[in-house]
Amino acid sequence: MKRRQLGQDGPMVGAIGFGAMSFGGLFGATNDDASMECLDAALAAGIDFWDTANIYGMGISERVIGEYLSAHNPDVVLATKCGIVPGPPRRFDNSADHIRAELESSLKKLNRDKVELYYIHRREQERPVEDVVETLASLIEEGLIGGYGLSEVAPSTIRRAHAVHPCRAVQNEYSLWTRQPELGVIQTCAELGIAFVAFSPLARGMFGDPPVDPTAMHGGDWRRTNPRFVEPNHTANRAAIDTFRNFAAAKGWTTAAAALAWTLQQGEHILPIPGTRTAAHLNEWIGADEITFSDADKTEITRLLPAGFAHGDRYSYEQLVGVERYS
Repeated sequence: MKRRQLGQDGPMVGAIGFGAMSFGGLFGATNDDASMECLDAALAAGIDFWDTANIYGMGISERVIGEYLSAHNPDVVLATKCGIVPGPPRRFDNSADHIRAELESSLKKLNRDKVELYYIHRREQERPVEDVVETLASLIEEGLIGGYGLSEVAPSTIRRAHAVHPCRAVQNEYSLWTRQPELGVIQTCAELGIAFVAFSPLARGMFGDPPVDPTAMHGGDWRRTNPRFVEPNHTANRAAIDTFRNFAAAKGWTTAAAALAWTLQQGEHILPIPGTRTAAHLNEWIGADEITFSDADKTEITRLLPAGFAHGDRYSYEQLVGVERYS
């Protein structure tokens, strides 16, 4: 797999990373054996940048990864996160004591004495981001984290944080159907030498083959109440994406690989982290970094899925809490 740098001071990693949120059961039932097989497939494909968080399954995702690391000792770059305190009511805590306590808990589950990237999962608006970065900088000095990142933030927050201590990565949702980062975040990261980590680059399963069916989702799947997956939005989105699916098939690409290739080609500093809980779905992405679009391909993709084509917001009002909006 091709390699990209995780921020100007960070390690080189596979251009495609792996998001481990599904290991926590948020999108359906999973088990440790299937998760271990998925990580095997990731390594075999050259995917060595793994992203998790303390709240994914309330520690399940970190535990699974930690057990895999203990059993196999692979050379991988790890990212995890803190800052979201589950409810009810859900809240955010970026205090120094909370950040340190959650990091210590994560390292224990991951069977690591350090992670290469530690994110603030959501920013606590009442607390100056400069104070938060001072805490993260101290963890870097202590050797507990290699660098820090921010998630779902605005360009102004990135600049304020970076002025205190260089930021290694910013993680926001980005794909063919979610384009808001193009309004400043992607450009700010490129200017400052920060990696832009694109989560949900496969539109939460809509760019799969076949795409996800909301009627088949389990009762706890949060997509069941997500605006883009409820009717009439889901039918409209499915119809639009099916045109792209047909385009990819005619080229000999899976829909997932073509969608991922598009994200990769929006900037050399962009690292997408598609997620899944099965090796079979992961294998649909293989080769995305080798796809090259011709000018005609780019024109056709823009015609089929123009910016803003998606029906419905990417989050409901309840799901949007904590996300910085800047446009």
